[in-house]
Amino acid sequence: MKLKKLFLTALLLPGTLLAADAPPTISLWPNGAPGFEARKDIPESAASYWVKNINNPSLTVFLPPKEKANGAAVIICPGGGFRELVFGAEGVEPAKYFNNLGVAAFVLKYRLFRETNSPYNAENAREDGLRAMRVVRSRAGEWGVDTNRIGLVGYSAGGEVVSLAAFTENAGVTNAPDAIEQASARPDFIVEIYPGPLGVPAVLPPNPPPAFLLCADDDRFHSIVTTGLLEKYRAAKVPAELHLYAKGGHGFNQGQRSKLASIHNWPDRLTDWLGDNNILDPALPAKGVK
Repeated sequence: MKLKKLFLTALLLPGTLLAADAPPTISLWPNGAPGFEARKDIPESAASYWVKNINNPSLTVFLPPKEKANGAAVIICPGGGFRELVFGAEGVEPAKYFNNLGVAAFVLKYRLFRETNSPYNAENAREDGLRAMRVVRSRAGEWGVDTNRIGLVGYSAGGEVVSLAAFTENAGVTNAPDAIEQASARPDFIVEIYPGPLGVPAVLPPNPPPAFLLCADDDRFHSIVTTGLLEKYRAAKVPAELHLYAKGGHGFNQGQRSKLASIHNWPDRLTDWLGDNNILDPALPAKGVK
């Protein structure tokens, strides 16, 4: 059984042949998530493209080659409707894309409140997003990360985790017993790919982070959420860029499997945006970041 789980885990990491080759994973809370410490050692379930039964929220660390690293970093939240995590296509593949740009990537395994018999709720997913930001910012020196260029990226339900964390109170807690909690959890920029509505407030709070938004128009439900979020950014007078494609449906991941040129190449638009906003250049201050 252990060998089977090891094999399935390896399948989720494209190009990974042996467990020894797998990137390191760190727990968000060493003793388990607050209030759920007793569930810390319950094993995850994994098969094909998904991971389920997340009881010990964690970050899987993907660092770029040192000669490419530019100090920027992202925390990636895979989608899956809060029933599973599409860990390969919306976690590992985006991490490799960002690494190729010189950006450190941390894939978040957050708690799934819509999974059958789950004891969790949306607040727990928000806590995981906030804690992930604090962990990366508090350990930035260890990973060669600039604390002013850390973004939060999400696909579908992962986009909802981004909204839950980005549009809420996320300042550090002064004099908190846990030093990690003293770090700010505010992302310096966000990327939401076909996000759902959870976490999007009626009015954005002051100082929301600059945003890159992307969706297909024939993904009717999620395109309404995405265009609505753009309108909220306009009202807040904060920069946001939206790419709305005519076709593509939902869940096209990084676009490599699509026959549509626009969808297949959509990551190029994100690369342009990151470059235009100086996020990839350590010599320049990132635009719109406060």
